[in-house]
Amino acid sequence: MAPRFHKLTHFHRRDANRTFACGYCHYPNGQGRPENSSLAGLSVGYITQQIADYRNGLRKSSEPGRIAAGFMIASAKNATDAEVKTSAEYFASIKYRPWIKVIETQSVPKTQVAGFMLVATEGAGNEPIGQRIIELADDVGRASIRDSRSGFTAYVPVGSIKRGEALVTAGGRGKTTVCASCHGQDLKGAGDVPPLAGRSPSYTVRQLYDFQSGARAGLLSPLMKETVAKLSMDDMVAIAAYTASRAP
Repeated sequence: MAPRFHKLTHFHRRDANRTFACGYCHYPNGQGRPENSSLAGLSVGYITQQIADYRNGLRKSSEPGRIAAGFMIASAKNATDAEVKTSAEYFASIKYRPWIKVIETQSVPKTQVAGFMLVATEGAGNEPIGQRIIELADDVGRASIRDSRSGFTAYVPVGSIKRGEALVTAGGRGKTTVCASCHGQDLKGAGDVPPLAGRSPSYTVRQLYDFQSGARAGLLSPLMKETVAKLSMDDMVAIAAYTASRAP
């Protein structure tokens, strides 16, 4: 296990290009951060398919120049099939654990971007949350050194969890598809369809928007694009707030 763990948690060079190992961004235990995704507990098939989609230009970000997406595309293109297989098997073997607290609130600290994530601006006070999700590290210092034992808190608009529940569990009166029909009972995944429960709401909103915009065009994307076609950004925020609040 030690050599495989080393490869997953350190970067190396190939063909003069720096390829970061998965654990550098997603943490060695696969818990992930708001700017990327959690990999722990995803199926081997799902992880492998996403790498293939990145390689083939079928998965990218709706936001041009997004650095994290650029890292993923480069890493996917540089990784060998054997490395992808080893990484997928490693993360699939790890159980995802509770990592994100979801709190409904009317106001949040004013924030700025630092180290690819939002951090509270010291001395700047609070501001209305509006229709946003503000996901902050519980301990910025520990998060900055990628301490895989220190999680995050997601602040969401008041009432968004209940509104998201109506969309996720009942389709919002025809506005979308009931998520459990594909993502499994309790939203914990089904086969190569990924789990949603307890995962980063920031990540979830990005993916819903990327499906809607066509930035994600992989194997199951046509089904997801139809599912999200009628959703507003407020709907996406509500859905993500609800799914993140569920026990993984």
